[in-house]
Amino acid sequence: MSTTVVGAGSWGTTFAQVLADAGAPEVVVWARRPEVAAQITAEHTNPYLPGVDLPGAVVGSDDLDAALRGASLVVLAVPVQKVRAVITAHAGSFPAGAPVVSLLKGLEVGTHLRVSQIIEAELPGSPAAVVSGPNLAKEIAARRPCGSVVAARDASVAHEVAHACSTRYFRPFTTADVLGVEISGAVKNLLAVAVGMAEGLGLGDNAKASVVARGLVETSRLVVALGGSAATVAGLAGAGDAFATCSSPLSRNHRLGTGLAAGLSLQDVLSGLGGTAEAVATSTSVSELASSLGVPMAVVSQVDAVLHHGMPPALAAEHLLSQPVAPEGF
Repeated sequence: MSTTVVGAGSWGTTFAQVLADAGAPEVVVWARRPEVAAQITAEHTNPYLPGVDLPGAVVGSDDLDAALRGASLVVLAVPVQKVRAVITAHAGSFPAGAPVVSLLKGLEVGTHLRVSQIIEAELPGSPAAVVSGPNLAKEIAARRPCGSVVAARDASVAHEVAHACSTRYFRPFTTADVLGVEISGAVKNLLAVAVGMAEGLGLGDNAKASVVARGLVETSRLVVALGGSAATVAGLAGAGDAFATCSSPLSRNHRLGTGLAAGLSLQDVLSGLGGTAEAVATSTSVSELASSLGVPMAVVSQVDAVLHHGMPPALAAEHLLSQPVAPEGF
């Protein structure tokens, strides 16, 4: 039986390679553009992942309903804000009982829902799982080693998905804390923007490290307030993902921050990223969710102010430095 990856961007295509390397006999990658699907099948390459030769088991399709039928596993790799529309438009073609795996890191605008919650609402017969961690696509596509987390409320589903993506270079661990994994993944994109701005402003490594550390404290507060575990934030899906995304120029969200610090407009930066920066849509959702729970998130609120309220990055940094004296801990 085939596995279907919904979305032909760099991370979805890279994960298709991982699944093929883990032994999947066929991995169908759905691409919105027919020419991309045709190139994946005929040449085993993807323009969104240049320089990478995909395994022979990876093929493309521009017919999502056909790609979904009979799949033993479905992987979602479209932007967070489009995922509900994709699911509802093709809900009848999702194979009953097959796990649906989210590679996405963000919250839905307006509802503040996590992707696993959208899956459960729109596909009640399909168990939801999440793959997260330090997942820079270009490094994984080059088969460089990384650890990741597979989260599912049902341990058997988590182990099934972990087995399906376990290779010599991609090492999955399992957890039942789906909430903690998804919130950590959403917030780390905002921290990457903050670190990118600090780097672009020339504030130094101490400032960047301080942003990451305090941002992880804020993430822990939000996760615990929602019922998740602070330990998840200290692991691969939290600190591990944040360290990779905040420090690497491969991260679109990091590059978004450096571009804004250089004085470029949000639209100008986004147009040059070559993909979606999930922080833009997610920042407001995380800020509103934290505010509704009374959870203080100073770093997140300043990122949201820069992205959506015209706050200059230098002034956002000033605001963070002028926060009142408070205990350091969680």
